[in-house]
Amino acid sequence: MMSKLNITELTELDTELLGYLSIDKPESFFLFAGAGSGKTRSLVSVLNALKHRYKKKLVLKGQRIGVITYTNGARDEILSRLEYDNLFSVSTIHSFAWSLIQSYQNDIREWLRIDTELRIEELEELISKGREGTKTHADRIKKIESKRVRLENLNSIKKFSYNPNGDNFSRDSVNHTEVIKMCSDFLSDNEMMKEILTQKFPILLIDESQDTNKDLIEALFKVQSEKSKKFSLGLFGDMMQRIYMDGKKDLGKQLPQDWKRPSKKINYRSPKRVIELINKIRSYDDDHIQEAIEEANDGIVRLFVVSGDVDKQEIEKKVMEDMASITEDVLWSGNDAKVKALILEHHMAASRMGFSDFFDPLYASDRLKTGILDGTLPELRFFSDIILPIVKGHRSDDAFKISRVVTRNSPLFKPEIIREKENQTDILEEADLKTKSLISLWEEGNDPTLKSIINKILDSGLFNVPELLKQAFEWSESSEEIEAEAVDFKNVFAFVSAIESPFSQFENYHIYINDDAIFGTHQGVKGLEFPRVMVIMDDEESRGFLFSYEKLFGAKEPTRTDIRNESEGKETSIERTRRLFYVTCSRAKESLAVVAYTNAPEALKEHILNEEWFSEEEIIELSADN
Repeated sequence: MMSKLNITELTELDTELLGYLSIDKPESFFLFAGAGSGKTRSLVSVLNALKHRYKKKLVLKGQRIGVITYTNGARDEILSRLEYDNLFSVSTIHSFAWSLIQSYQNDIREWLRIDTELRIEELEELISKGREGTKTHADRIKKIESKRVRLENLNSIKKFSYNPNGDNFSRDSVNHTEVIKMCSDFLSDNEMMKEILTQKFPILLIDESQDTNKDLIEALFKVQSEKSKKFSLGLFGDMMQRIYMDGKKDLGKQLPQDWKRPSKKINYRSPKRVIELINKIRSYDDDHIQEAIEEANDGIVRLFVVSGDVDKQEIEKKVMEDMASITEDVLWSGNDAKVKALILEHHMAASRMGFSDFFDPLYASDRLKTGILDGTLPELRFFSDIILPIVKGHRSDDAFKISRVVTRNSPLFKPEIIREKENQTDILEEADLKTKSLISLWEEGNDPTLKSIINKILDSGLFNVPELLKQAFEWSESSEEIEAEAVDFKNVFAFVSAIESPFSQFENYHIYINDDAIFGTHQGVKGLEFPRVMVIMDDEESRGFLFSYEKLFGAKEPTRTDIRNESEGKETSIERTRRLFYVTCSRAKESLAVVAYTNAPEALKEHILNEEWFSEEEIIELSADN
């Protein structure tokens, strides 16, 4: 086994990668980088070496090195470690795709015209085969009407817009899916686009390539095959960590013949017992085996099998207490606990943290879902950037903090308003009175509803209330039926429900979404690591059908669909769940607790023992009786 790397030096593998990325004789590669293998360290080391070797030559030609990441967080980390050098263009896949195509406005218009016409034809065919009078039938008719309106408006749009971090609702905007598909099609079919890409980025590296959209990956493969003498494409990834459905299946196995296939085999993150477990989990999918560093701890893993009608929050509290005793690590439980609990779905966290009334109706809206998960909706920022700081200032008796929020955000302090006032002291007094009136909602420990907060602000005019919140409030107060066409019906309806919840629910949501809570999702922690990890597996509460831990653990039989998919070489829910289980277990740096809720504890335990994932001594059974 190898010892831990000196991260200030290039390793033998880094030097190998650097050789492939020669701008004089480029080669392309897929780097297998399993969990905890130091992928980002290698990526940054190689990029810095490329800078020292080629920066002058690239700058003279007006060229850069492109790096595509999966998340904004990963982008920011890489940029920071590269000291924000302009030689590197580091961006998420959507930002990268838009940067390539945004200048081609006429091509975008024509692509949208053809694509929209195709979508209308598909919907009309589905309508002809479906039954009238159903909700599905009505929804398809509405979608056709919406798409026809879009077709009519295309010629009047002067410039199409796109925000990689937004919801792109405006008439002139394109959505996330369209941007990726357009970029893929342009790269595949347009010789000029291929030339522009390879001239601008003679080297392009893709992090988390297993989850990069398959259409875009295939388009880049095509570019590389046609421009191989001047373009190097490097993919960093691990197919066992593929979580999302639009990635290219079997990417690591279906590579062009001339590609290199380097591999990182050392896991620098996890203790020996966790590495043994994740090697066992992935053995069903491939033969990649990881090794621990020499100085790695043994580590501790436990499987808690939970059955019966139990209080899940109490069970999970007991699991943490048991782990504190087993590991002799006080940070597993108590007020100072430092544990990351991984759940399957966001609404499971909402239930455990008490913000379901606020979260669930918004999360159910397809158009609001992205914004609710990243906190970018203007309606949410109204509460997070204005109301929450005021409440915190009130609780800490920080009048200066409150004043700063009010003066920055209240229309009372607009320059044109101030100029109209003869005595500016009047503005301060007015703002102070209105602020105190708002704060009074929280006096004596009260927990006002979001609706009452909106009402107070609409009455006082202290702040501008986002239109969607205003419409939701007005609708909730009205006894008259509002025409669906007059407002964004579904989104307003979602907020009508959400604003009935108390402000404390929004606070809990804000804590969760900013990753300050104990909970995270199985899918959302890829690339992260934590000393103590508790994986919570509850198929019933997750409400999903893509994943099934009960099937993976033998507590449920595979469905006919699973059997058919397996026989046809298609992906099954068991395969998807096994990959997810690998990702979650591999986050642990010291100790790991797996909590499996099941109605068939004996079958689950027998299967786990037969598969040798856990030993008899590592399995603890819990129920309502113990």
